Amino acid sequence: MTRLDLPKSFERARLLVTPVLAAASAELEPTLRRVVEYHWGWIDAHGERAESRPGKALRPALTILSTEAVGGEAEAALAGAAAVELVHDFTLLHDDVMDDDRERRGRPAAWTCFGVGPAICGGDALMLLAQQVLLGDSSDHRIEALSALLGATQTVIAGQGLDLAFEGRVDISVDDYLDMSGKKTGALLGCAASIGAILAGGRKEQVDSLRGFGESLGLAFQAVDDWLGIWGDPARVGKPRASDLRQRKASLPIVTAMTSDAPAGRALRDWMRSDAVVDDEAIERGIGHLESLGTEEATVALAQQQLGRALECLERGALDSHSGDELARLARFVVEREF
Repeated sequence: MTRLDLPKSFERARLLVTPVLAAASAELEPTLRRVVEYHWGWIDAHGERAESRPGKALRPALTILSTEAVGGEAEAALAGAAAVELVHDFTLLHDDVMDDDRERRGRPAAWTCFGVGPAICGGDALMLLAQQVLLGDSSDHRIEALSALLGATQTVIAGQGLDLAFEGRVDISVDDYLDMSGKKTGALLGCAASIGAILAGGRKEQVDSLRGFGESLGLAFQAVDDWLGIWGDPARVGKPRASDLRQRKASLPIVTAMTSDAPAGRALRDWMRSDAVVDDEAIERGIGHLESLGTEEATVALAQQQLGRALECLERGALDSHSGDELARLARFVVEREF
């Protein structure tokens, strides 16, 4: 496939939502604000303005487009867009601590600079800010939107709990993994893709179709992320080569391989539960096991399957055609950006 250009909806979303995020972070206690704005890439570890390394603003872009897809204006989506992004960053700050990830977007993770406690507190603060931002919105539907956000966040936390429970296990099925992934990643993308429609007063069938779109996109997104965790370019991913193997993380390719009774599957299971040294030789051997079992192709195929399901949801939604087309283009970018 040809690598796609970054959709303009990402840049537009970042420009629209950044002032809302800045206003929200200004309410934080200064030491927590420093953690948060470092995590966003706005400042360096010393508090000086940094060369920004922002994420793609996927979730705000989904929220804004979902508002426009039901006939609303972009400005009506901004509280929801900011709230979903704040929740997302709450999860990232905590995930980096729990997973012992030392890098985020190509530089040291926040907890490595400020400590575990401040990073956890920074994440907690973002979760509360997300609720405050939504409650301060003027929409008549803000309580419904807040309920959707809290429900999705509860599901994400449940998914993270499952992810932690999977650590060290070699008996996880692909269905178990997809259930966890749907909770941890799909739920928040489903919320991002529908909360804007809620705030704009969209019809139930429109909101439901957009939520289904986001949930399927979330599974596709996670499959791509898991592919990157093995085969991604470290310069682009911001993490070491085959980082998921180095951490013995039960990602989709690894889980798929461990379900195999072939020699490569048995070898990988034995290595995953061992205390063997994780050196470059072991990593290359592990990648060889994955590739011999066809897990790279299986991961790509699942991402494409979920993309198809996401696009089917859009077609059922009776949405504005232009916004629907842009949502479809965004989804294709998310899934096909590296393959």
